[in-house]
Amino acid sequence: MRFSEPMAVDKEAELDELIRSAGGEEVEEDTGGGLDIATLLMVTRRSLPWMVLLIGLGLGAAWLYLRYTPPVYQSSSTLKIDQKTQAGVLGLEGVGKAADTRQTAKNLAGEVELIKSNLIYQRLRDSLNLDVNYYTEGTVLASELYKTSPFRVAYRLKDNRLYNRKINLNFLDSTRFRLSYQEGTQEVTNEYRFGQPINTPQLELTVYRNGRFDAEQTKPNYYFIVNDDAAMSRYFDENLVVEIINPEANTIGISFKDHNPLKAHDIVNKIDTLYLQEKLAKNSLASQQTLAFLESQLGENSSKLQQAEQALQDFVRRNKTYDVRSDVSGITEKMAELQKEREELRRKLGALAEVAGVVDENRVLVREGATLEESVPALARLENDQISQQVAVLNDQQADLNRLLESYRPTTTAVQLRQEALNYTRRSIRNLLRGAQQLLQSEMADLDKVQRELDARLNQLPEKETELARLRRPFELYEKSYLMLMDKKVEFSIAKAGTTPDFQILAPASMPLGPISPVRLMVYAIGLATGIVLGLGLVGTRYMLHNTVTNIRELERSTPAPVLGVVPSYDKEKLAVSKLIVDKNPKSAISEAIRSIRTNLEFMSSSRKTKRMISITSTISGEGKTFVAVNLGGIIALSDQRVIILDLDMRKPKVNLAFEAENTKGVSTILINRHSIDECIQKTSIPTLDFISAGPTPPNPSELILHPEFDQMLAYLQQTYDVVIIDTPPVGLVTDGILIMRKVDIPIYIVRADYSKKSFLKNINKLVRTGGFSKLTTILNDARAGGMYGYGYGYGYGYGYGYGTGYGYYEETKAPTGLLARLRRRFS
Repeated sequence: MRFSEPMAVDKEAELDELIRSAGGEEVEEDTGGGLDIATLLMVTRRSLPWMVLLIGLGLGAAWLYLRYTPPVYQSSSTLKIDQKTQAGVLGLEGVGKAADTRQTAKNLAGEVELIKSNLIYQRLRDSLNLDVNYYTEGTVLASELYKTSPFRVAYRLKDNRLYNRKINLNFLDSTRFRLSYQEGTQEVTNEYRFGQPINTPQLELTVYRNGRFDAEQTKPNYYFIVNDDAAMSRYFDENLVVEIINPEANTIGISFKDHNPLKAHDIVNKIDTLYLQEKLAKNSLASQQTLAFLESQLGENSSKLQQAEQALQDFVRRNKTYDVRSDVSGITEKMAELQKEREELRRKLGALAEVAGVVDENRVLVREGATLEESVPALARLENDQISQQVAVLNDQQADLNRLLESYRPTTTAVQLRQEALNYTRRSIRNLLRGAQQLLQSEMADLDKVQRELDARLNQLPEKETELARLRRPFELYEKSYLMLMDKKVEFSIAKAGTTPDFQILAPASMPLGPISPVRLMVYAIGLATGIVLGLGLVGTRYMLHNTVTNIRELERSTPAPVLGVVPSYDKEKLAVSKLIVDKNPKSAISEAIRSIRTNLEFMSSSRKTKRMISITSTISGEGKTFVAVNLGGIIALSDQRVIILDLDMRKPKVNLAFEAENTKGVSTILINRHSIDECIQKTSIPTLDFISAGPTPPNPSELILHPEFDQMLAYLQQTYDVVIIDTPPVGLVTDGILIMRKVDIPIYIVRADYSKKSFLKNINKLVRTGGFSKLTTILNDARAGGMYGYGYGYGYGYGYGYGTGYGYYEETKAPTGLLARLRRRFS
């Protein structure tokens, strides 16, 4: 068909303008930014079964972990390691204190290393027979039979590869058993009797029954493992903990972990005992070695001391002195005394000379008021009474002569007699002075002789002193060493007798009452917390991934277009395609909902206008616009109004499928003048409801809508019918429906719950705010009362053709069914 070019250009320009306005620059919309409490509650409500399931899985995993994880028990003890001495009891506090100080200054780190040494490990292994572990196999776990095994083995392994490997043993009866072990890739299996020596190239073994053997115990499977030294050391190192608790109190804590509580208790208890024995043995050995050393040193030193003593005795016997230094001191003192005597003799000789001078010079006369000693001081130094008396007589005679001369002449007889007596006395004094001088000189000569003798003795002393010092040095050295060794021996013997190891077990090995791991409450708490966290994570993830419109609140909140109503889900039957159902179920909830929409349409229509043209569109296919159009038309037609449904979705027509009619003619054939409008009108089960199908799919649907015949067709139908309902193409995929929406009275936009994306609502906002569609309304389709997922109608949309360069904008698939598909949809 041909049409005028100016009119086509105008229509195309109008369409381009509408497209630009509808798809123009986005306007910021309030699409519900922030936390949507309603959506969150809805997602939480839908996720409750999964949260309960996850919590149950978490608790179940905790139970399985506790069920199949062998418990670990721990036994511990506290030791106080010290040394105390009882030497004070013997009255030797000083000796005991020195020993006690040395022994209490221990290095606790060294004690820790001693407890964790291979020496203790080896004795522990031998004393508790830990080299062989016996087990019984359970359903999942194996249990160690510590001290409860019904058998024991005596072994000697020839092949080291059998160490740390399972050797299986099964009781056949009360006297026989089967022994099997792996040798390379082959299994060696043989039957033996209890007590029978087993000698193979790999081992020598004898199995004995013990008191715990029971004939009914032949059913369980047993095995044992022979551990080598390296395996035992690793076992002890991994499970034994020795730590310093309080260095000031010298306390050490010992703890051991094992899957068997009795075994852990016995090991800690045995470690305490072995450590005490080792300390006692170590102290005893050290004491014996110390005493032996002291004895050997004392014997050697005693012989050398005797030799030094003999040499010193010979020197004393030969020189008649033991202490040369004291002899030097004596001689020096004697020489000092001689010197003092010499000085005293010199003073007396000087005093004699002074007295002689006084007598010769006639100066003895004592001054008046003075004594003789004051006039002649030398008399006092002489200490000679005879001379002092003669000088006193001379003094009296001189005084008497002097008084006589005052009265008489010197030539008188009396004067001469006094003069002769004076001269006689003076001669006597000279004789006395001469005798005294000779005596003093004789004494001086004696002192000189003694001085010479002392000088000679003193000159000989350095050689003797040197010899004595040479002999005394080894003597003193050996004597000091001997005395020191004797003191040490006595001191050590006393300390050894009074010192006892202060090895106190402050807290003995505890019997584990319960496992330290796994902690049941903690494991269940972790399982519960994990389930809760996973549940919350599921809620958060589903909330973050929730990008579909769910309820009417979201629709009203996200778009300014008014909501005409809500169409609930139709679950009564499965519909392969959209169908008219309101005539078959007039009292159903979906019929009532559509009646409510019809009523709301009455309020939106002008009171003066009795004819209405309604377009129904959506963003994409599958949102239910054809279902709403058909059933809304049916509800309106049931109210005695003439209604016609026009299918303008010429790319994927579905109205004819809803009424189970053919699509050989319709809108496309009307617009190309192949058929008239009346020829294309088809009747339905409702007398007042007609429809025109889309007709064969044309190659140019958009151009046909722009044709003038399209407006003429709408005008004709609007004159003939009360309500014209147009099922338009989805405006989110093609723009054909935008021009149609311009021509109608009430454009309706279908949003399908749990199907339409929230981003689709932006298209509605564009149409309202930039496209000028102020009368645009919305309908929420397929809404479930409980917020359940699902398509509701149960039908799929199978368009044969599509939009774009070819046929079909996309090929839709039917909604998957089945439990797995439903679960997948719940997580989608």
